[in-house]
Amino acid sequence: MGGPIHGRRWAHARYCDAAEAEIAAFAAAVREADPAAPVPTCPGWSVADLVLHLGRTHRWAHALVDRLSPGNLRHRDIDMDFPADRRDPAGYLPWFDAGAAALLGALRRADPQAVMWSWGADRRVRYWSRRMLHETAVHRCDAEFAAGRDPVLDEEVAEDAVDELLDNLPYAASWAPHVERLRGAGETIALVSSGTGTRWLIRLEPGGFSWSRTAEEETKATASVRGTASDVDLFLWGRRKLGDPRLEFAGEDALLIHWVENSAI
Repeated sequence: MGGPIHGRRWAHARYCDAAEAEIAAFAAAVREADPAAPVPTCPGWSVADLVLHLGRTHRWAHALVDRLSPGNLRHRDIDMDFPADRRDPAGYLPWFDAGAAALLGALRRADPQAVMWSWGADRRVRYWSRRMLHETAVHRCDAEFAAGRDPVLDEEVAEDAVDELLDNLPYAASWAPHVERLRGAGETIALVSSGTGTRWLIRLEPGGFSWSRTAEEETKATASVRGTASDVDLFLWGRRKLGDPRLEFAGEDALLIHWVENSAI
């Protein structure tokens, strides 16, 4: 599976700026939340667990970028400098802030074209500014769900997030083997942004899936999902469910269920 990296990428600096904004929004959301509150979109996690997960991910990405690492780094080989009490906001919030600042600093210092390891198709620093934007954005939404709010992603961020997920998903099979089941006999799924009219067409074939942005009407697809780019992206990440009234679904539900069950990473 896999294929070329699709176009419409932003400049590295824009990804860094957008990541900084999402980091600030995440920090604001968790500061007003009970650390023991459950995160409904991450079953089994509390708000404290969510902060520790994202903070650990930021510190891992920082180590990779700072070293221009030619290979993956194991979390246990990185000094995570965890706070003494991982459940106390007085400890984990400053820890999160420090790790996020270090990540942004490393990304902004680095040459975006510098070659390094990534788990996706793009083996350059610029992969990580994009990846950390969208990793942070979806977890900012998780934090807002935990606070009882209904999160919204910026439409341009959400559209790029859809592109990024579809670009990277085939490469996740090494650690999420169920992704290999995203195959078919030519069935298609159309994703449609109701706000901008942007359309993505996913085609499931015997060797895997391919995708493109397209002008084709979604009625030609085997199944379709229409909504704001924010809601479409949240659906792809499992934060909106099949049947959610914010989205319009058409065609074969079984195909959408197959996609959702096997694209979760």
